[in-house]
Amino acid sequence: MLARRRFLTSSVASACAFALGSGSARAIGPTSELSIGVVRHGGQWDHRPEALRRLLWETGKRTSINVARERTVVSLDDDGSDEAGALFWQPLLFLTGEGPMPAWTPAARARLERHLRYGGMLVVDAPSPSDPFLLDAARELDLMLPGLTRRRLPADHVVMKSFFLIPRAEGRLRLDETLEGIDLGNRTAVVVSKNDLLGAFERDRFGTWRFECEPDGDTQRERAFRLGVNLMMLATCLDYKEDQVHIPFIMKKKRR
Repeated sequence: MLARRRFLTSSVASACAFALGSGSARAIGPTSELSIGVVRHGGQWDHRPEALRRLLWETGKRTSINVARERTVVSLDDDGSDEAGALFWQPLLFLTGEGPMPAWTPAARARLERHLRYGGMLVVDAPSPSDPFLLDAARELDLMLPGLTRRRLPADHVVMKSFFLIPRAEGRLRLDETLEGIDLGNRTAVVVSKNDLLGAFERDRFGTWRFECEPDGDTQRERAFRLGVNLMMLATCLDYKEDQVHIPFIMKKKRR
């Protein structure tokens, strides 16, 4: 919780500086609505352009979180752009892609590491366990967080129960039923999915699902949405569901 307090304190300080510099004040940060940040990088970073919009809509429909309508594109480069400035306003970031991802600069790694250590959360979503993007993302994680290893998250990890009780990890595919994570202190700051989670959320401009979910179709798509909502809840509420006071509620919900 201390890391999250520092993160929020830093955000409030940044908001004050922004307001003083621009002459216009804002209530709580740039917006009172929660968005999701997607990391721009040198590879195919935007191969699921509509997915996060749909996840935001589903989260707003299913929870009490006040969500934005659009995702936020963020840059890891400190170049003074709006995308660079948006990084530290996003409690949840998605790093996704298809095919190779060029190496980041040391400065970019340092900015993302700072974001994570001050309370942010990163979800790495690979289109499959064999896609080159996954290897390149693993390389950047190792360089950014040396000495910290990824671990398979157990079935009772808080991400599996932060809002919905879900039995396994899945997305458009179900090739790896577990998630991996990297812990910073007593919280999981990085979550790695290998099942194309965003592919399950992607629609075309006519509102039709772009991809079938395999092997369980729309039932699998629903479970993927539940995982997405859980990730949103974990990023905003940390690990409150680990508190034993929630066990009776969880068991009652499970019986239903």
